[in-house]
Amino acid sequence: MSIRNLLFLAALMFNTACVGDLFLDHTGNMPEESHIKQIRLGQTREEVYDLLGAPSVVAGLSRNNWIYMESSIRRVAFMRPTELNRSILALNFKDNKLVNITKRTLEDGNSISIDSDETKPADREVGFFRKYFGGVGQYQMFGDGKTMKDM
Repeated sequence: MSIRNLLFLAALMFNTACVGDLFLDHTGNMPEESHIKQIRLGQTREEVYDLLGAPSVVAGLSRNNWIYMESSIRRVAFMRPTELNRSILALNFKDNKLVNITKRTLEDGNSISIDSDETKPADREVGFFRKYFGGVGQYQMFGDGKTMKDM
């Protein structure tokens, strides 16, 4: 048997061994389309929750952004995973009323809207010296709870 035939046989065996390593991952909890069609602007959170169920993610500190999503990913052996489909439904509430409905799919790509809201910093920012030297003298020397300041 020639080297060429041996290499072909080895490649064939390798490929057939990896064929069984196909995995399809389905994640998320996208509601049925018939339920999504029933939601309307102006509905309360409770009404939307009764129609769609719990969201996949509640985003933001105000908890006014609900996201429902699902995706399917195909994984084959050591190859890079391939996303087969993606569906995202984003709902925005204001004063307990639904004000915006956004649907995205895999074809929409990675479009992200940037929110203009800002998170306010704490009342007092920690300065350089407090940040790096604020703990000096705060260690417990003897393990009895006394610090250097207590002595």
